[in-house]
Amino acid sequence: MKNALALLSIGMLAACGSSEPEPAPTPTPTVAAPRTLVGADLDLSTLGAKIVGPQGPEVRTVLSAGNREIGRLVSYVACPADTAECKPGEMPEGTVYTYVHSVTLTDADDGTQMAETDGPEVVESAPTLFRTIRKVSGFNQSVGYSTAEAEATLGDPDAISITNDSGSLIWRVSRGSGWKPGGTMTFWWQSTTPPQGPAEAYLLEVDGNQAIATGPFPAEEKPVEGARPR
Repeated sequence: MKNALALLSIGMLAACGSSEPEPAPTPTPTVAAPRTLVGADLDLSTLGAKIVGPQGPEVRTVLSAGNREIGRLVSYVACPADTAECKPGEMPEGTVYTYVHSVTLTDADDGTQMAETDGPEVVESAPTLFRTIRKVSGFNQSVGYSTAEAEATLGDPDAISITNDSGSLIWRVSRGSGWKPGGTMTFWWQSTTPPQGPAEAYLLEVDGNQAIATGPFPAEEKPVEGARPR
């Protein structure tokens, strides 16, 4: 009997010793929260020549939501002041390029609206935001808007708040009397990466209506050669 109990105890110990260790917990990735950026005023005196692309020195886009025009966008990229010709292929490494975007809401009285209704007059409501829909490559943390236009158009030079959401830049109307049709707002940001060409990389949101906008945008960052994913 004693021998049987001893064999049973040895078997139980062997079973415990052979159990596999518990798997290590899988780490949960941390999602970066949007960061508030301090916007600076647009100073045109710091800008030099514009890049001349396939569409000329400026890219013009009509912004439409459904079958109705809600605004127009004029964009360009400029080299630093005192640059006579802005040719990225000939500029020194580390050159800072300023991306400028002027958005004008469609004026209900200028005859450019795409459709009319038989009901009560439709009044354009204030836009909520203008943003990039891609991560901005080479962003040097310099960003802002025209405070003079914000005061003239929105009634408050500090009406725009700016955030960086996972690399995308967002200008949001957070104060003021609202952006009326016919009003223009100019936004800007800087990158050490020149534009690859016009791309559908911007979005204007007006009272829930979204319009994708085409404008100059930098190429995506290339992975470092020889680097291996961890």
